Amino acid sequence: MIRIRPSGQSCGAEVTGIDLSGRLSPDLIRDLRDAWLEHHVLVFPDQKLSDDDLEAVTSAFGGFGEDPFIAPIPGRRHILAVKREADETAPIFAEAFHSDWSFQERPPAGTCLYSLVIPPTGGDTLFANQHLALDRMPDALRQRIEGLTAIHSARRGYAPTGLYGAQDDPSRSMSIRPSDQALAVQRHPLICVHPETSRQGLYGCFGYIIGLEGMTDEEAYPLLLELYRWQTQEEFLYRHRWSVGTLVMWDNRSLLHAATGGYQGYARLLHRTTIAAWSAP
Repeated sequence: MIRIRPSGQSCGAEVTGIDLSGRLSPDLIRDLRDAWLEHHVLVFPDQKLSDDDLEAVTSAFGGFGEDPFIAPIPGRRHILAVKREADETAPIFAEAFHSDWSFQERPPAGTCLYSLVIPPTGGDTLFANQHLALDRMPDALRQRIEGLTAIHSARRGYAPTGLYGAQDDPSRSMSIRPSDQALAVQRHPLICVHPETSRQGLYGCFGYIIGLEGMTDEEAYPLLLELYRWQTQEEFLYRHRWSVGTLVMWDNRSLLHAATGGYQGYARLLHRTTIAAWSAP
């Protein structure tokens, strides 16, 4: 019997009584999708998933998104390894809040992350509920951002001069491939309507957002930093603590997320897929 237990935090729910390596019926997928849209993060503990199983789950929820700048694992097109070796000294990957690949024209609807090697301490993932952040925003701040369009780009991270470019620590074990393609820009409204629930929320944050349309950098940066501080407050967060064999699936249209450290001297390995942008049936 499937049980869905809310986290009691700003978002997130644990789903038990299901084996994701088995056949997922259309009715089950519909029920899980409804829970996903309600809670924004679903946690499936105690799973034993092969790479084929992970791809099957991803496909069932909408197919695969496009994952630039990071090489997939050998023999797969859609699975990335989020890994860190025990002796690695590079900065933690994806430690700043973000929504996955928001710099794309059609960013992924969701992300799946399955844990294979988990350190005994640290390595939590933080999720920030952006519907809640908008709902509780002071009127004065909301008036300043209403109707604004954000300019998104991967340049700060994945351009040759970016964080993961030539200046990156050579001990990094992830297969990141910086490119001039990261210099491209894409525009999305700062306040977006979720395509499945019609609920308004903030979309993206400073980092992948490099500016605001119609504003100079001197005008935009202080506003984006103020907004970032608001979006990532403790009251909007869910902290996920990992164990081996857990699949976490989150909605990029509703959330920001960030990795955390605290496990120096231990290895960590997870396999990741993205779920394609949603299209109306």
